[in-house]
Formats: sequence, C-alpha cells, structure tokens
Amino acid sequence: MLPKLDKLAAKAEALLDKLDQLIPVPPKNDWSAIAYRWQKRDGGLLGSAMGRHGGALVPVAVPHVIHLSDLHDVDDQKERLVANTKQFVEGRTANNVLLTGARGTGKSSLVKAVLHRFARQGLRLIEVDRADLIDLPIIAELVATRPEKFIVFADDLSFEAGDAAYKALKSVLDGGVSAPTENMLVYATSNRRHLMPERMSENAETKHTDDGEIHPGETTEEKISLSERFGLWLSFYPFDQEQYLDIARHWVGAMSHAEKIDETDFRKAALLWALERGARSGRIAFQFARDYVGQMPANKSKPGTKSKASAASRTKPRAASSSKPRAGSTTKPRAGSTTKPHPAAKR
Repeated sequence: MLPKLDKLAAKAEALLDKLDQLIPVPPKNDWSAIAYRWQKRDGGLLGSAMGRHGGALVPVAVPHVIHLSDLHDVDDQKERLVANTKQFVEGRTANNVLLTGARGTGKSSLVKAVLHRFARQGLRLIEVDRADLIDLPIIAELVATRPEKFIVFADDLSFEAGDAAYKALKSVLDGGVSAPTENMLVYATSNRRHLMPERMSENAETKHTDDGEIHPGETTEEKISLSERFGLWLSFYPFDQEQYLDIARHWVGAMSHAEKIDETDFRKAALLWALERGARSGRIAFQFARDYVGQMPANKSKPGTKSKASAASRTKPRAASSSKPRAGSTTKPRAGSTTKPHPAAKR
C-alpha cells in the first residue's frame, strides 16, 4: 500500500512542477520610463501573469512629445497647470486637476506638455482608460513607495449612471479610509464639466422655497460631488478666427521650417479648411498644417533640401568650342562645303 502511495505522491509532485512551468512569471515594473499605460488582462493564466488583480504598468516606448511653447492662446490655463505641477514635483501641496471645455482646444496636449517640462525632475505619467479606473487603488499602492511623482491621466472622461469606475475615482480623490497617496495626482480631461450627462428630467427635482431659494435635487448633487473633488478646474473655450489662424500659422512654420510663407494663400486655405470642417479649434489647425505643409514643394517643406532646378543652375556649364583651330592642326572641310580663300592668299 505504501509503495503505491509513494508513486502517487511522486506523480502529483511531477504534475505540479509542470504546472509551475506553464504559469508565466509576473513581470517586474520598469521604472526607467517617463510614461506608462495601465494594461489589464482579466482571467486565465495571462491575467495572473500581469500581476495582482490582472494588471501592470506597461512603459510607453515612444511618448508623444509636445512643448509648452507649441500651445497658443491658452496662456492662463498653461500658467495655472504649470504652477500646480511645479508645486507637486517640488514636494509641496498640490491639487487634482479637471480640464474641461470645448473639444480640440489643447486639454490633453497641455497635460503631455507638462510631462515633458518636468520629466527630468522626476515627474511620471500613467494613462488609465475609463473602464480601468476601478483599479486606481491598486495603482496607488504600486507607486506609493516610489520616489518619483506620478500623474494618473484620464483622457476624455465621462460616466454613466451606475458606473463602477465613478465610485472608485471618488474614493481615490478623497482618499477613502486610507490616506491620499502623496506622490500621485489625477489629471482628467472631459468635454463635460460635471463628468456625467445632465438630463432635462433632473430639473423637476429642483425645489423652490417660499423665500425664493433654489435647492437642486439629489441626482444633480450626486453628479456635482465628483467634479468638486478636483481642487483645480481649468476651463477651455472655443477659439475665434484670429486665434485659429495664429495656431495654424505656428504649426505650418514648425513643420515646414520656412522663414516666410505666402500669407494670402495661407489665410485663404486655412479659413476654407475650417469652413469645411465646421469648426475652429487647435486640433483642426494642426490637421490643416499637416495637409498644407505636405503639399509644399520639397525645398520649402524641409530644411537643407534643394530643388532640382536650383541644383542644375549651379552646375558648371561645358566650355564652348572655339571656332579657331589649334596651332599645328589641320581641319578638313566638310563634304559639299565651299570655303572662300582669304584675301591675302591671292597675293
């Protein structure tokens, strides 16, 4: 009986060893990058390989580099976000930030530009999809002991009623039972000021008192409660025509490296582009610049390039053949040609 049990135990141990080889080893976080994405895999062996709760910080190989000087006509928003981020990087108190307003006005670009500005001082960025915001407590735990400063970036954020990520974000912003993570802030962008849809039916919940006071209903209060957890609000507004042209002019110059452009042609093309798109925004100005510069001649759109015509004009021309024969050379007249003798030959 004992020998059979020993054989069975040996087989079970061998089976467990094989299973251990099949289970992937959870990857270690690479802290050398400046930007990360929270990548989640639910269930199965791949889920367990991604670490606790099936998620991991994946470094971004080529971060999108934008300079603060590339962002025009948002000077006030730029100044306030830079100041808040500088306080955060220097270890002073700072606020979570909500950037809201018109689409294509530079909200996301401003966050990326701030990362580039303070990356050398230890600032890092973690991009998290809206559906994965429920993992924010896990992310906070991962970075809590790191010396770097982390910004959790939630782009184009909005919620629907009953969304689980909504409550998770509220908990992280206010800390919940645990204290807020000192080296992590949340920067979120949204086209909605209160991050949730606002419906006409909610106005029916508003109460009017006898003395004229207005008290919003519970639904409205609930929606406002999330946006109020962001200490700093930055609002972005649509650009007028001159602001749009200023942004487009900057990008055309930055992409083409041209010292001067045809202002009349540029203005006409830029306004027509905006008219066809039905809006004027920084995003549309950038898209116009890519199209406009792409149609420029090669010698205008790239620094240091020379057109074929200009190169040909600088080539050394061939020496013209002389009509005088060389000394000692005899030239034979062409067949059928007649040559008149020189007057001195008659003498």
